[in-house]
Amino acid sequence: MYFSERIKAMQSSPIRRLLPFSDEAKKAGKKVYHLNIGQPDIKTPDEYFDAVRGFKADTIAYAASQGRDELRDAIASYYRSWDVPYDRNDIYITNGGSEALWFAVMTICDAGDEILVPEPFYANYNAFAQASLARLVPIPTKAEEGFHLPPAGDVEKLITPKTRAIWISNPGNPTGAVYTREELEMLASIAVKRDIYLIADEVYREFTYDGQKFTSLGHMKNALDRVIMVDSVSKRFSACGARIGCIAVKNREFMAQVLKLCQGRLCVSTLEQVGAAGLYKTPKSYLEEVNKEYKSRRDTLYKALKAMPGVVCEEPKGAFYVMVKMPVDDAEKFIVWTLQNYDVNGETMMGAPGSGFYASGGGASGQGASGRGRNEMRLAYVLKNEDLTKAANILKNALEAYPGRIESIKA
Repeated sequence: MYFSERIKAMQSSPIRRLLPFSDEAKKAGKKVYHLNIGQPDIKTPDEYFDAVRGFKADTIAYAASQGRDELRDAIASYYRSWDVPYDRNDIYITNGGSEALWFAVMTICDAGDEILVPEPFYANYNAFAQASLARLVPIPTKAEEGFHLPPAGDVEKLITPKTRAIWISNPGNPTGAVYTREELEMLASIAVKRDIYLIADEVYREFTYDGQKFTSLGHMKNALDRVIMVDSVSKRFSACGARIGCIAVKNREFMAQVLKLCQGRLCVSTLEQVGAAGLYKTPKSYLEEVNKEYKSRRDTLYKALKAMPGVVCEEPKGAFYVMVKMPVDDAEKFIVWTLQNYDVNGETMMGAPGSGFYASGGGASGQGASGRGRNEMRLAYVLKNEDLTKAANILKNALEAYPGRIESIKA
C-alpha cells in the first residue's frame, strides 16, 4: 500500500507513544504518576461549565469558520489587558493551540522550507513542521545559561534563503525559560531585517516565577505584522480537553490565507466555544492562586531532583516543566523499564524521553544521528505536591536500581 512522503516523514509523539507501557502497568495493578504530559490536575473554573449549562438552542449548528464573535471579543479583551493590541478581526479560533501552530506552518512554508527554533523545544513542533515537509533548524541553548537565546549574530548565521520564521515558546516548554524583553527585541529586529515571521507560542503566559516579568512578542510594535500569536485555554484554565485555541495576527493578508484553512475544516465545536468564552470571565484571583500552586510544585520537584545523585537540572522560571539529565544510558529505555519492572509499594512513575524535544530526535527509539537528549527526560510538575514527592522518590530509587545506570554525565 502507498503512503505519502508527508506521513512517512512524521515521527510518533515522544510524549504519547510510550502510553501503552503505562496502560500495561495499570492493568497489572500499579498506580502510575504521570509526569510525562502537561495535563494539570487543577480544577477547571466553574465559569466554563456555567456557560455550557446556560447555552440554549434547539440545534447545535455550525459556528463561523473563524470562530464565534463572543469568544473572539473575549480573547481580544484579554489581550488588551496584557497591552497586546489585537481586536476581533485579528483572531481566529482553532481546535486547540495545536491546530493554530499547524495552520501557521501550513500558511508560511513550502516543502523544504526552514524554521529556526531554540532547542530543546516542544516535541510536537517536529510533527507540525514535518506535516508540511518543512524542516526545523535548531538554535542551540544551554541549561547552565537558563536556556536563554544566544547573541543575534549566532541566530542570524543560521538564516538561509529558505528560512521562513523563528519559532519560540515563551515561557518555554520543555525548558521553563522566560525570555527577556531584550531577547524578544533582538528577535523582532532580526525578523524585520530578514523579512521573516515570528511564531509566538505563549500558552503559559501567566506562569512565571521568582519575580520574572513576562514580555510578549505582541509587545514588539515594530514587528506586529509578522508576529503569529498562538494561544490556548488548555493550560491557562486547566481545560485541555476543551480543545480551544486561537491564532492572532495583525496582518489582514495573512489572516485571509489562514481563513482558507479554517473554512476547509468547517469550524470549531460550537459548544466548546461557548464554554471557552465563559473561561475568559474567570476572576484574576484564580490565575494568581494557580501561579502560587505551580511555584510550590516547582519548588517541591526541583528540591527533590537536586538531591538525587547524578541528576543534573536547572531551576525552571516559567511554565510547568523541567528538563533533567539522568545517569542512564537511554532515558526512553529507562522509562519503559520503570513502567515494566519497577515500583514502590505498587506505585511507579512516567516521564517523557528527552530526545523528542530536539530537532535531531525521532527515528528508532527516538534517537537522531547526534543522540541529543538521549539521557534526558522532561518532567511536568502538574500533580499536587504529595504526588510529586512520591513520584520523585520512585524516580530516585529507580535510578539506583536501573541496570543501565552510568557513573557520570556531562552537566
